[in-house]
Amino acid sequence: MSDVVLIDIADRVAVITLNRPDQRNALNRDIRRELPAAITRCDTDDDVDVLILTGADPAFSAGVDLKEFGSGQVQQGESFGGVAESRDTFRGALPPHTKPLIGAVNGVAVTGGFEVALNCDFIIASDRARFADTHARVGVMPGWGLTVLLAQRIGVARAKQMSVTGNYLDAQTAYEWSLVNEVVPHEELLPHCRKLAADIVSNDQLGVRRMIRTYDEVTGTTVDEGWKIEARVSRDWEGPGFDPASIESRRMKIVERGRNQINP
Repeated sequence: MSDVVLIDIADRVAVITLNRPDQRNALNRDIRRELPAAITRCDTDDDVDVLILTGADPAFSAGVDLKEFGSGQVQQGESFGGVAESRDTFRGALPPHTKPLIGAVNGVAVTGGFEVALNCDFIIASDRARFADTHARVGVMPGWGLTVLLAQRIGVARAKQMSVTGNYLDAQTAYEWSLVNEVVPHEELLPHCRKLAADIVSNDQLGVRRMIRTYDEVTGTTVDEGWKIEARVSRDWEGPGFDPASIESRRMKIVERGRNQINP
């Protein structure tokens, strides 16, 4: 693993950091090769339950390295994962993962960098975060899921507005448009994401991973088919090997945690 993508693992949480701060973490060939490898490495690590993806300040990612792109160094069809690798290898900017991936957006997330953030399961934003889709300004088309994932989060009309204007969205507006789940003070971004990750770690991990997978399956199809998928998953989950005693063993901890959250 090179120093353009850093991994820090503690308390069953892996923080993956894009690390080209002087270039605002622009997605050069090295990052596009190393980031998928980092995601896969952490996803298959038995000591990791949750992944957090962020950027070295001051940016999350300014998008594809346009100096590299404009110089002709990028080959036709080159995407994430390797040189001239087929985009059919995996869908979007990031490889498939079974564990929750939190996007901790600490600054600008632009175009390709915006797509990387959208490929996370949910986004927590610093109050310094800014989002923009400038594909049309550059004169290229998105290929890492923007037109699918952005429309899912904020609706088609607002997604079109962002894409055809190229205008920046500040963190508060991103929250109001449901692009991000929460906005926190910049200094609290990673501590807050680690706290959310700890909440996830405290759950049944097989259940967490099945829940993430179910959401992905349901949102990738029709509403009617989604109902059928959920019913099938629920039925299969409570089939052979299901242990009701495991639920009872967790019940009082759930009750106590709920009381503490309702009456802090």
